[in-house]
Amino acid sequence: MNLLAIETATESCSVALVHGETVIARSELAPRRHAERVLPMADDLLAEAGIGKHALDAIAVGRGPGAFTGVRLAVSLAQGMAMALDRPVVTVSSLAALALEAPEDDAAILAVIDARMGEIYAACYRRDDDGGVIALDEERVCIAESLVLPQADAWNVVGSGWATYREALVGRLGSEPRSADGTSYPQARHVATLAVRAFKAGRAVAPEHALPVYLRDKVALTLTEQMGNGNRKS
Repeated sequence: MNLLAIETATESCSVALVHGETVIARSELAPRRHAERVLPMADDLLAEAGIGKHALDAIAVGRGPGAFTGVRLAVSLAQGMAMALDRPVVTVSSLAALALEAPEDDAAILAVIDARMGEIYAACYRRDDDGGVIALDEERVCIAESLVLPQADAWNVVGSGWATYREALVGRLGSEPRSADGTSYPQARHVATLAVRAFKAGRAVAPEHALPVYLRDKVALTLTEQMGNGNRKS
């Protein structure tokens, strides 16, 4: 099959193309430049594979959670391309895609994205036997100090939330994780991996039903809240 995947929920802008048994991808850290980079990256991948957009069977997208503008951009682009091509969309959790950045072992995975405003987006997973992940709990947005985790003998942690809230997260884990990487971001190549499985399982949807997941409606702090947070952190 041919499937194009887009992931722009964080500072990382990435696009991947599944072409038969091959996956090719482009990724770069491009804060505030996603809108200008994502379509040229997609065109480059299609040119490299030697196929046109009409050869695509579906469009996949990291549907969040993540930065509001990044999530909205990715879903809007996926919907627009799918409508123009009369193709379905496969939505994939950006946290599930992030979890695939963890080492391939038997430890539970905490995928955690810095949500700004003193909060994190988080969800826990285990790897399955087919290259994917199994959710151990629900996606949520919360402060790191209040994160409730399922029971696990060992943990791998991935995502920018670790870089920002390491001390608080170690407190919730109870000990240092087996591995931790605060520089990992959700990647389109992992969105593509999960999307192919979902597509084959019949979980593609019409473009208008491909919806973003923000987890919170509020996307900015008031001046008073900013001052309060600054006082709390000090």
